[in-house]
Amino acid sequence: MEVRDCLVSAPGKAILHGEHAVVHGKVALAVSLNLRTYLQLKARSDGKVCINLPNIDTFVCWELSELKQLTSFLSDKKEEMQRLDAELVKRLREFIGVTNGNLDSSASAILAFLYIYLSLFGSGDMPSLTVSVWSELPTGAGLGSSAAYSVCLAAAFLCATGNIPTPLKEWEQTGRWCQEDLELINSWAFQGEKIIHGNPSGVDNAVGTWGGMLRFLAGKIIPLSRVPLLRILLTNTKVPRSTKVLVARVKDKINKLPSIMIPVLDSVDAISCTCEKVLTEMTCEPITGDHYNILEELIDINQHHLNVIGVGHPSLDTVCQVTAARGLHSKLTGAGGGGCGITLLRPETDSTTLQGTMKDLRDCGYDCWETSIGGPGCRKEDSRRVRPLWRIWISITVL
Repeated sequence: MEVRDCLVSAPGKAILHGEHAVVHGKVALAVSLNLRTYLQLKARSDGKVCINLPNIDTFVCWELSELKQLTSFLSDKKEEMQRLDAELVKRLREFIGVTNGNLDSSASAILAFLYIYLSLFGSGDMPSLTVSVWSELPTGAGLGSSAAYSVCLAAAFLCATGNIPTPLKEWEQTGRWCQEDLELINSWAFQGEKIIHGNPSGVDNAVGTWGGMLRFLAGKIIPLSRVPLLRILLTNTKVPRSTKVLVARVKDKINKLPSIMIPVLDSVDAISCTCEKVLTEMTCEPITGDHYNILEELIDINQHHLNVIGVGHPSLDTVCQVTAARGLHSKLTGAGGGGCGITLLRPETDSTTLQGTMKDLRDCGYDCWETSIGGPGCRKEDSRRVRPLWRIWISITVL
């Protein structure tokens, strides 16, 4: 089987409001980040299947004959394709030599690649190809890098098998799939996320697939049809944290002090709902300073709430203090306890203020990027853009 070369991309994600409260039945708002992961698929003719992941220093090739031996473990029951095939995962772990313990980022990425490749190509003539993936997203920072990777794998392989069409017109630089195709991409990306994370919520891959903003409540994910594109400053404190430990800490605090903590969670829920209302208004009426005033107040209140429930960190306090000194408003995003923070940038925020803020944050030892939230989800890119995009990636890694 021959496949056509293609280039696809998917965005990262940030939690705008609702961290931790979502675990306890409250609304969370997840938004796409305009920091993207790119995947280039190129056909080969030498009987090899290769994957190049320069961000995590992983470069692997297999003979097609090796991979064909694994197809005997594929399930032939169509209804089981929606569930992760535990037997295939077990055999793939044995194949790559990681039968025990947790997987590191390299092994997880390889396993997800092999699982989706074999599941989609294994019942027919398996193609020889090279997949190269590079990303503007830092790994392990809670910004959806693994989900963006899984979405790219799913989109590229589904295109290559003909399960979804190529949406890119000859004169276009990017193309988006229809709702039905996006649902198929999302379902396969979710399989990749299960391999990497075990029991994911599905939010990260949904944001990577649809982009924009998603409302997450009680396991239900609702993409919001229209959201404004907002400028933000994204800061990675590089302080490691355990989401599992932080979730348990919040639960323990709620159990000990329910009459205090439950109203805090209710307030976080109201913040998410109010933010959603304001953002919706911004898409159907002229955007004013009052809209930004409310968004900034919501950020400040939510950050205080997150400190109250026990997921703050001195590094995140520093981000808030440094940005507040220049009139900006910040909060943590994700699990907290370190990790990343987001800072809202008004349209009138000038380059002097922005560059000064970024310098101050970098002087603290943090990484930061000016980007935006609410942009498009996965899309097919004009493959002629691959050279400049690759140069962008090289410059990012060198810096």
